Order: sequence, then C-alpha cells, then structure tokens
Amino acid sequence: MREFSLPALYEVPTDGNLTDIVRRNAAQHPDVAVIARKVGGAWQDVTARTFLAEVHSAAKGLIASGVQPGDRVGLMSRTRYEWTLLDFAIWSAGAVTVPVYETSSSEQVQWILSDSGATACVVESAGHAAAVESVREQLPALKHVWQIDAGAVEELGRLGKDVTDRAVEERGSIAKADDPATIVYTSGTTGRPKGCVLTHRSFFAECGNVVERLRPLFRTGECSVLLFLPLAHVFGRLVQVAPMIAPIKLGNVPDIKNLTDELAAFRPTLILGVPRVFEKVYNSARAKAQADGKGRIFDKAADTAIAYSKALDTPSGPSLGLKVKHKVFDRLVYGKLRTVLGGRGEYAISGGAPLGERLGHFFRGIGFTVLEGYGLTESCAATAFNPWDRQKIGTVGQPLPGSVVRIADDGEVLLHGEHLFKEYWNNPGATAEALADGWFHTGDIGTLDEDGYLRITGRKKEIIVTAGGKNVAPAVMEDRIRAHALVAECMVVGDGRPFVGALVTLDEEFLDRWCAEHGKPAGSTAAALREDPDLLAAVQGAVDDGNAAVSKAESVRKFRVLGAQFTEESGHLTPSLKLKRNVVAKDYADEIEAIYAK
Repeated sequence: MREFSLPALYEVPTDGNLTDIVRRNAAQHPDVAVIARKVGGAWQDVTARTFLAEVHSAAKGLIASGVQPGDRVGLMSRTRYEWTLLDFAIWSAGAVTVPVYETSSSEQVQWILSDSGATACVVESAGHAAAVESVREQLPALKHVWQIDAGAVEELGRLGKDVTDRAVEERGSIAKADDPATIVYTSGTTGRPKGCVLTHRSFFAECGNVVERLRPLFRTGECSVLLFLPLAHVFGRLVQVAPMIAPIKLGNVPDIKNLTDELAAFRPTLILGVPRVFEKVYNSARAKAQADGKGRIFDKAADTAIAYSKALDTPSGPSLGLKVKHKVFDRLVYGKLRTVLGGRGEYAISGGAPLGERLGHFFRGIGFTVLEGYGLTESCAATAFNPWDRQKIGTVGQPLPGSVVRIADDGEVLLHGEHLFKEYWNNPGATAEALADGWFHTGDIGTLDEDGYLRITGRKKEIIVTAGGKNVAPAVMEDRIRAHALVAECMVVGDGRPFVGALVTLDEEFLDRWCAEHGKPAGSTAAALREDPDLLAAVQGAVDDGNAAVSKAESVRKFRVLGAQFTEESGHLTPSLKLKRNVVAKDYADEIEAIYAK
C-alpha cells in the first residue's frame, strides 16, 4: 500500500487556542484534579479551578513585565509542575514558548534564544541562569530572566498583582489556531538546530485525536499519567497537553533515577515513555532475579510471556498448556513487574526510538501492553501509533486520525495533516525543502501494510536517535573531534543505544610526531597504541572539545580507537571523503558492540 489515512475524530476549533483548555476544565470540571505536584515529598492534587488561577497569576506577571503578544519566551528547566504551569501562563500572556533542554551547552542556549529573538526566559537553577548570563551580551532582545528555584512563580505573581483577570482573558484570546504556540529546536545534519514552529492547531489536531482514538486510556476522574520525559522534547509536550485536553491527572517527575519509587507513589494508569525506560524495567528485573538465584525462573517466565503474546495474534490463540504456564508465572513474576510499574496501569505508549518486537511481546505477555508509535518534532510528536484495541507489534501503528501517510517511490515516508509544523523559524529554504509539494518529507524509509500499519525500516537522514529518544546530529561532534591533529576520522554511533559513542581513527602523519613527544617507540602504529593510556587521554581531549558544543544527552560517553584507517580504497569513504556510515557500521560492528559492553 502506498497511502493510508483515517478520518479525524476531533474537530480543531478555528478561533481558539490552547488556553481554552484550562478555562474549559475550570468551568466544566472545577473540582477534578488535572495535575499534581510534590509538596514535602508527597503528591498533592491541584484542581482545574486552582490550576487556572495559578496560570493566570503567572501570566499577569509576564504581562506586567512587558511581554507582548507573539513574543518568544524561553523555558529552560527539568520536568516539573512549574514547567507546565509556565507553559500555559506564557500562552495566556499571548506569547510563544521556546523550550531549551536543561542540559544544553551555553553555545546552544545562545543560538536558541538569539535565533528565536526571545525577550524573556525562565530558567530552573542557578546553573541555568549562569549559562544564560554567560551569553547575555549576544542576546540583545532578552530583557528578563527569572529563576524557578529563586521564586520565579511567586515573583511573577507579585509583579502582576495590579493586572486584572479581564486583561489576562483578553490577552489569552488573541492567538488563533494557526498562530505559533511554540518553537521547538531540533537538530539537523548541518549542526545548527532548526526552530520548528508548532501552532495551536498542531497541538489540538495531535493531542485531541490521540485522546479520542485512545479514549479508554483517558477517562476523566479515573485515569492518570506520570510525565518523566523532558518537556523540551515534543513527545514530552504531547504527554503534557493530551491529559489536559482529556482531562486526566498529570504528574511531573524531574529525575528518573527514582522512577520506580515515583511510580509506586503516584500509581498512574498510563505511562508514556521511550524504549530505554521499558528496557531498564526488564533489565533491572532480570538482574534482580539473577542476584536472588532465580534467573532461570525469570527467563522461563519471559519466554512464556513472549510466546503467549505471539499466540494472541494467531487464529487459535494460546494453547491450554501455555495458558496454564502463563497463569503460574503471572502469580510468581508478572504481577510483581506490574507492581513495579505502579500496579494500576495496563497500557503504555512508547515513542522516540524503536521498541523492538521482543520487548513489545514481553510486556503485552505480562499484562502491560506497550503501544508503539512514531513521530517527529515536525509532526508535533506522534504521526502514527498503535490503537489500544488493534495492536500490531513490530509496527508503529496507523496514521493519526485526520492525517495521511504516503510512501514515496524511493520509500520515504511523507506526511500530511493539521498536526504538522508551520515552518522552520527564520529558515524559508529548509521549510520549502521539507514541505515540498505540500507533503512533509520525513527522511525516514518505511512501508505500509494492507491495514495501513506503518513500519519504519531505515533512515535517509544521518540523525541518530538514542534509546532514550534523544535526537543527535553527529556532524557537530564529528567535525569538532576531527579538528584535533591526532584524529583522522570520527564516526559517532548510538542509534537505538543507551548513549552516544564514537569510533576514532588516528592521523598517521601526526602519530609519529606525537610518539616522539610522548616517549613512545618510533614507528608505533595505531594498532599498537590504541589502548595506550597517554594516547587515550589525548583522544579524550578531542572528544571533550566535541562534547562542549552539545548537551550532556548528546555527548560522546565512550569511544574506541581503531587500528586501521577509513579510506576510499577500504570502501569506507566516498570519493569526496564522506563516510559511508552503513559500511563502517557493518565492518566495525564488533568495535561498536565493545563500546556498549558492560
């Protein structure tokens, strides 16, 4: 099949914007908890009425500070209650939110705030404030910086004490559906992040149709979702806005190190995460079982869960014997795993990177179905996902209702729909290229089956997507690392992996000089020195320089020095000396595996 679409299930308001959601919730569900925050280590519900009041209080402060309709306001923080509060407050002031990853380097902060022309910025910590201050001279439009940890929300409340409710209502009603709601910066192969303009319509079409297609997972007053993804990532914003549209209760967690404890305390009915989260749950459970001398039982339980899930897709279903084994392991193993995930949930939605069929079958087999989806920043997160009642493991599901997926002649996945981005900020050339012929060209390769389920089979782009869902443009680091005299070539790896790594080759001409300067035997080869501590320290310096240009999540954590060269003759470089990544990845698969070996 070359093209597939589904009718829209949600009608986007033509004259409204996202501030309508909090006003509607306060009017129709005033006493329903729409969000929760941590107070003294315990979760405290915030009703729709209270949330609206707090949003308006912060919005008044922004208005009093001179933030004008259409102004861009930066927001740099971990995932926490204040992020969601301020996002809606910025919209209520008629402004546009510009997320900045809390791990961003000063270089990235400068580019995002300057390119967007941000007039104000809210940061979380003193460290973030210092990062902004270090590039302040290069941000002529920036007038205000507030710090959450230093009482930004309370300060905005004081600043806006003389602004009336009517003024906020008027300001919050200025933006229409096709006006920008946010500019999300996404890495490109050129290394300069592009500002992706997502409108209020984009979010309504995206989140409204997700909620309606998965309505049993979004029951008001019954369901809840725990958000632990970064809100600077568009998937995090989906997890924030969709529960508000439903509405169901949302909880924000800034640190996933204590995720298990938070899941147990919050007990969500729905989890939206990236594959790395579900991999950790599986790997942690298996490691614990092995430590307790129950590794064989866990492995048998896992095999049974996978077999049971696969049998669900057959006409006859699981056999009687398989059902009996499954029931036994449900009592011994599966129930405990569901407890780790909060104990109340039956579904999760995974995106940002491939989940893998084995893991998909494992979780469905233990009674916790992970619905895989696919999307990009330009598609306002999910452009395809598996429906709760018709899952096909191994696919990323059917198109978002109201949208179209087309497979081009060369296999590229093309998209059309109201959820798509409007443009790249200040970049008409890139916009025209991405939206050629009225279709968004994703750069990904895929296929559609007879039921309209999409499979992503490859990438035209060179963007790396880690297991945690982080998009990484390798050229930025590769160019910086390769600038070191000792380095000949560098290839960043990490697609579907837990972190970013790199393969490095040495410049043979400079190596002789380096050996002389460091007391190494003359004529030493790269193969002989690849494990030498002094050489590794020198290469680490090159890697550190490359990492300085990117965030922590994008940085190279481990590398391998190779004993050979990438050359045209070896088949690893093109005539124009560009890396043939697929060839390198195949020929050096063992070296890449060694990067991720424990």
